[in-house]
Amino acid sequence: MRAGRSALIGVAVIAFVAACDHTEQSNAEIAPAAPSVSETYTVHDTTLSAVFAAAGVAAPIQQATLSTKLMGTVTDVLVQEGDRVATGQPLVRIDARDLAAKSAQASASVADAAAVHRDALTQANRMRALYADSAATRAQLDAAETGLARAEAVLAAANAAASELGAVTSYAVIRAPFAGIITRRFVDPGAFAAPGAPLAAIQDVSTLRITANTTPDIARDLRRGQSLAATVEGQPVHATVEGAVPTMTGNLYTINALVANRRGTLLAGSTATLAVPLGMRTALVVPATAIVREGDLTGVTLRTAHGDERRWVRLGLIAGNMIEISSGLRSGDRVVLPPPGVATAPEN
Repeated sequence: MRAGRSALIGVAVIAFVAACDHTEQSNAEIAPAAPSVSETYTVHDTTLSAVFAAAGVAAPIQQATLSTKLMGTVTDVLVQEGDRVATGQPLVRIDARDLAAKSAQASASVADAAAVHRDALTQANRMRALYADSAATRAQLDAAETGLARAEAVLAAANAAASELGAVTSYAVIRAPFAGIITRRFVDPGAFAAPGAPLAAIQDVSTLRITANTTPDIARDLRRGQSLAATVEGQPVHATVEGAVPTMTGNLYTINALVANRRGTLLAGSTATLAVPLGMRTALVVPATAIVREGDLTGVTLRTAHGDERRWVRLGLIAGNMIEISSGLRSGDRVVLPPPGVATAPEN
């Protein structure tokens, strides 16, 4: 009886060890499928351009929060959030009736100073003619010249005051400094506007600036005008390097690159990535269509002498329609490609 029990225990241990050996195999899983006639791709060492993915944010190249230098009541707000506006288009109007009265006074002062100047010029010209004919004394000529100089100074002061008042009056109408989209409307008609208080915000998203931080050794070889591959919310784009400057910390560099966005399909504030080139290296790549996804796992179907196997792999860089395999495959492996028109599993 005891010998029979020992034999049973021995069989159970052998079965348990066999199960453990099975679970500790490589990440290849035998797929019990019929022999496949699909095309295959042979993996081999491929020369790739090594890049560093610098993460950042795509922001508008132009944005402004508009305010006024006046203190008064808002009479009109002519835009809503999301409106597209042209350069110089009126956005907000502020009650400036007191400035209109001052403007009339300034105009009257200019007219009066101009009349005095004309009379002084006439007197000076007359004295100059009389003095040339010895019909006027030097003192009379000097008095006329002094009167003309004073009249010119008064006229210049009146014109300057009118110009200053005109500049202040212009703040009664808030205009778009550039073409763009209204992103914030801070006031409504009847609100009180104070100097410096925000009234509206505007963005120009026709060009976005990607700002990303990296180390000095990576930013060292970047040049103004250099073209970089980039993504904005996963969408591939082309970026033009604007410059690379040191940050306040001193051990990082900020890369600024511009992305054209004339149709406005890219949203300001989106996450972005700049592909900064680091040189050339060799890597294993497979066609993107060969990748199979199951949840967070990525793999390929590997063709072997014993049939097709599912092999889980780790992905690296994307190079066009090819994807780098950083681990899980060796040079010479053959991966199965799906038939034309058959979509691979979407990425989650």
